[in-house]
Amino acid sequence: MLQHTLNTLLSFSLSSQCVGEENWVDSRTIYIGHKEPPPGTEAFIQQRFPDNRIVSSKYTFWNFIPKNMFEQFRRVANFYFLIIFLVQLMIDTPTSPITSGLPLFFVITVTAIKQGYEDWLRHKADNAVNQCPVHVVQHGKVVRKQSRKLRVGDVVLVKEDESFPCDLILLSSSRDDGTCYVTTASLDGESSHKTYYAVQDTKAYHTEQEVDSIHATIECEQPQPDLYKSLLSVFRPLGSENLLLRGATLKNTEYIYAVAIYTGMETKMALNYQSKSQKRSAVEKSMNAYLVVYLCILISKALINTVLKYVWQADPNRDEPWYNERTDLVRAFTDFLAFMVLFNYIIPVSMYVTVEMQKFLGSYFIMWDDEMFDEELGERAVVNTSDLNEELGQVEYVFTDKTGTLTENNMEFIECCVDGHCDLVPSYLIDSCPRVSAEHEELFFRALCLCHTVQVKEEETVDGIKHGIHQGKSTSFYISSSPDEVALVEGMKRWNFNVTAMLFVFCFLIRFELLEVLTFDSVRRRMSVIVRSSTGELYLFCKGADSSIFPRVISGKVDQVRARVEHNAVEGLRTLCVAYRPLSPEQYQEVCHLLSGAKLALQDRDKRLAEAYDLIEKDLILLGATAVEDRLQEKAADTIESLHKAGMKVWVLTGDKMETAAATCYASKLFRRNTQILELTTKRTEEQSLHDVLFDLSRTVLRHLSGDCTDYGLIIDGATLSAVMRPGQEDSNSGNYKEIFLEICRNCSAVLCCRMAPLQKAQIVKLIKASEEHPITLAIGDGANDVSMILEAHVGIGIMGKEGRQAVRNSDYAIPKFKHLKKMLLVHGHYYYIRISELVQYFFYKNVCFIFPQFLYQFFCGFSQQPLYDTAYLTLYNISFTSLPILLYSLIEQHINMDILKKDPSLYRDIAKNCLLRWPIFIYWTVLGVYDAIVMFFGAYFLFDNTTFTSNGQMFGNWTFGTLVFTVLVFTVTFKLALDTHYWTWINHFVIWGSLIFFVVFSLLWGGIIWPFLNYQRMYYVFMQMLSSGPAWLSIILLITASLLPDVVKKVIWRALWPTTTERIQVCAFIPYSLIKFASFCRVNINQHASSSVLQMSN
Repeated sequence: MLQHTLNTLLSFSLSSQCVGEENWVDSRTIYIGHKEPPPGTEAFIQQRFPDNRIVSSKYTFWNFIPKNMFEQFRRVANFYFLIIFLVQLMIDTPTSPITSGLPLFFVITVTAIKQGYEDWLRHKADNAVNQCPVHVVQHGKVVRKQSRKLRVGDVVLVKEDESFPCDLILLSSSRDDGTCYVTTASLDGESSHKTYYAVQDTKAYHTEQEVDSIHATIECEQPQPDLYKSLLSVFRPLGSENLLLRGATLKNTEYIYAVAIYTGMETKMALNYQSKSQKRSAVEKSMNAYLVVYLCILISKALINTVLKYVWQADPNRDEPWYNERTDLVRAFTDFLAFMVLFNYIIPVSMYVTVEMQKFLGSYFIMWDDEMFDEELGERAVVNTSDLNEELGQVEYVFTDKTGTLTENNMEFIECCVDGHCDLVPSYLIDSCPRVSAEHEELFFRALCLCHTVQVKEEETVDGIKHGIHQGKSTSFYISSSPDEVALVEGMKRWNFNVTAMLFVFCFLIRFELLEVLTFDSVRRRMSVIVRSSTGELYLFCKGADSSIFPRVISGKVDQVRARVEHNAVEGLRTLCVAYRPLSPEQYQEVCHLLSGAKLALQDRDKRLAEAYDLIEKDLILLGATAVEDRLQEKAADTIESLHKAGMKVWVLTGDKMETAAATCYASKLFRRNTQILELTTKRTEEQSLHDVLFDLSRTVLRHLSGDCTDYGLIIDGATLSAVMRPGQEDSNSGNYKEIFLEICRNCSAVLCCRMAPLQKAQIVKLIKASEEHPITLAIGDGANDVSMILEAHVGIGIMGKEGRQAVRNSDYAIPKFKHLKKMLLVHGHYYYIRISELVQYFFYKNVCFIFPQFLYQFFCGFSQQPLYDTAYLTLYNISFTSLPILLYSLIEQHINMDILKKDPSLYRDIAKNCLLRWPIFIYWTVLGVYDAIVMFFGAYFLFDNTTFTSNGQMFGNWTFGTLVFTVLVFTVTFKLALDTHYWTWINHFVIWGSLIFFVVFSLLWGGIIWPFLNYQRMYYVFMQMLSSGPAWLSIILLITASLLPDVVKKVIWRALWPTTTERIQVCAFIPYSLIKFASFCRVNINQHASSSVLQMSN
């Protein structure tokens, strides 16, 4: 067996930050098959590389408790109640430690279980990937092992339709020419088939024994995340076409042999993943800020009471009760802590319990929504994390992928234009148009049939769906590196021009031999083929973008074709121009010499190939143009339009080419006909400096601020973005371009970022997040290339598309189609934000109402830390008496009908920028709570003033006074919520009135029965005694009315004088409903009256 030794050096064009243990090493040395170098060579130092394990989970079994506890106690309320609980354990306090410890334990436990379950699902997904089988060549045999056990240097056998388990260098394939076809949909979003090439020296090795005999050393740079940087070669003509990336899938190739060079978390796909961090919503940040304010209020209350107690007891003439110990400087601190414990209920720990339950239960409304169910996929919306429900109502920027997200990635041939005359594609062959040259028409269709890289496939299974099956029988279908080519060939098939394998049939079975393929690249933006007909004629057929074809044309109907191309581009169609050039045998020999010299070059191979292509593709004759439609997803344009009306800015971030992406933006109405496109691309920065381009664009958009009504759209590519993001050098006048770039983007109605690497998508999102306004961002995509931006954005949404489930697994929410984003934001997001805003403000309000009378009571009890309420009331107020109504409100409240929210997206603007949790509204709720507390306490105090007697002549005591205040409190805060409720159902009635009945029943039982487990029962018969007094009933009614009246009056005045758009719609929706009810009532009464009259007449 032939033994062959290779010494191949592979190096990336740009160095990047090293990853892992080898940070200090510039390159790594890989021995194929782990074969050590022969004796006498350089010293052998075995490098250590990570295994092939992928980790997307956040916790492990060992760090879950400490890491989760650390994250939870970062919350102000959790940390505060931990301190209060410890204080209650250490000193004598007015209340039991259970009152603080039990709610805290419940909150921590529920949250830990929820987050632990979500991480367990990620572990489960990781294990499914890490334990999938791979085939490795060892000692001339194929051995099966788990993916996680794969090591750098292993030779891997990959079969058709299998995904690559790590980053590989292609050694050989089942094809004689050493090529293989790959789909990279999960990496760059492109589901087309791409061609990769085996190493020239090893492509002849087709068996396990031959591959195992290879002795080769690979030296390559440390891992880097850039997907688009090409490989340069020093000793072998290798390029990025030899590198197979993890996540890509082998297609239309029976098998390949390849060697692993990057494994596990060092693969390019893994390096493009962002670390999964805990996301916190704007509402939660507002809650924490409010808690800090209330904590300051609490400390102030405790400090005031401590000082006043000391002043009170400092008077030697005051007769102090024996049980109220005098305060000295040593005891002052413990008194301060005791007052802190007494007033600690102003910090609503139960709010976090209610918020967690509201988020968890509320997320099911998204999953149960039948309008977000896709029958084609059989999938519903999925909620991976419920912590961000309300953030859906605060989105200001939407970053979306293109392929598979906005589009179906399903191309359709729309029309062809020959010599300026266009015809729609019919389902049968039509006669040639007499205005078109018959020769040109024939050559045009020959070019479309021949100039492509389409392959014929009999049957294929993708995501469980079989392609190439028609009426139960296997039929052929086409695959290619470009979906446009498939659309063109399928269009020609409908015109009865067929492609079979590598034989191209036109009309009377004229056969052509394919001689050379000048492959497409993003710089030339065209491709060509050289063919020989059965009669010996030689042709070069070329197709490509109009900007790359027209300059090379020497004859043809250029003006007519250009006009049609521009018209189709405006319509959002993808256009290609077609040209040809006849070749003489001498010219063909010259072409062969140029191509062979460039292909065999050891240095600057890509550059020499480009120069050769440039010399060959010239002096063309224009034939015509084609128009292909990349079909948008259903209602994608309507969704984008609704998002714009809602005040959101939509950016498209794609790895696709600029022309393709721009056409999609026009089709989806992101760019409109009157949009002036500004380009910030590599092509333009080559013509003038980046500094000049940026300032030119800045001056252009600033005219918009000075009265120019032009609508601007910006297009930027990945290479230029890297230059913009790069910090300026101190010794240059370039400065930092980020602010200029942001200023340009702010004044553009839409932005398109093309040729984006996955990590660049995340950088764009991070740049906008960190801008001066700190807007709320949302990222949506369907492939693994979108995972980084999904993790970086405030809200990440995955599309259940054709590009795997990586985006869905790493997202916060997942939806079947892009159109479902409209309802998720405009309806569910709107409702969630309204509900939780009311919940947060209401909790602070009712706790102020609850604890402020306790503060006032200290002025009447000698600052003795005497509680105003019974312990049972203190414990159950937030847990039982007032928590269930607000929880139900936060789940089902609909202040506006959902159909109105969908029809009028501008209502989304009414809740933008966290407007319902701003400081003025927070202060209003707090002042309202203080007012109600003062009315309750002093109203009860002045109405009774120790002169009220019961029917048996007894006077009211302090526990009866506290019970009276507490009764007014419970009824007032419950009625306040009832007044704020717009959407009434039987459940609302049951819970709101049921909670009040429960309070009354509990008070009767608590004070009406002698409980054997209590050492003392200070509330015995207190509630019944209070209800037996007529003045108590009157006082309850008057105090409730006096507490609620100012808020009602304020709402009436505000709605009359300064109504919001939402309030106007509420009135407009209420009046027709009232009229309908009144008309229905009148109709029923008239019918009843008529019936009775007829009955009397008959009698």
